[in-house]
Amino acid sequence: MISATPQLQLETLFVLGDRGRILSTREPHPSPGPAFMLIRGSTEVAWAVRDDVAHGVADELDSLARQEPVSSEWERPPIHTRRYQALLRGRVGWGPAFQFPDSAGTPGGVAGVHDETLLQRHFPGWAAGEIEAGASPVMAVLVDGFAVSACFCARRSTVAAEAGLETAPAFRGRGYAAHVVSAWAAAVRATGRTPLYSTFWTNGSSLAVARKLELRAYATDWSIDG
Repeated sequence: MISATPQLQLETLFVLGDRGRILSTREPHPSPGPAFMLIRGSTEVAWAVRDDVAHGVADELDSLARQEPVSSEWERPPIHTRRYQALLRGRVGWGPAFQFPDSAGTPGGVAGVHDETLLQRHFPGWAAGEIEAGASPVMAVLVDGFAVSACFCARRSTVAAEAGLETAPAFRGRGYAAHVVSAWAAAVRATGRTPLYSTFWTNGSSLAVARKLELRAYATDWSIDG
């Protein structure tokens, strides 16, 4: 199993072109992705600029990113934060990235989901064929036959997958989220991929899931829409 690293996460989140530019997000219905993504770990820094960013701006972003030091002070912002924002003037996203312990297992009461109709009652955004197109494995807690909490592949490559998590409002606070995330990680490992989990510093519920599962931070993500 490949270890979680900033470069692995970058290549899991995005489809990258020959020059290492972001072409799109790596999901069934891709979006263009952020204008700039910087992922800093304790031994490695990885970054990419979106392919449509002006060449001069992209080159300066590359130059600045090369100067970013490795760090395990996860809540410390990038040293060139102000310059990135001056160049792109977009909305910033920032938060930790976690890896799962080797002992992550499948808790009871969680089932694999292969049919989007089991998701659509509480999560109506799911479209037919989305699971097969790249969201699998999907692990869920079912109530009355329908998923009330589900973890799925928000992004997936041949070697790793990034968790996506949804819990219906009426069913939050029951510990379901941690159960489905743990089960998803085990299911992803069974496919030969490395499971990854990341969130924003502003998402207290998601951070709480990471703490409950004793996930270990390996990097921090900093992106700007531009």
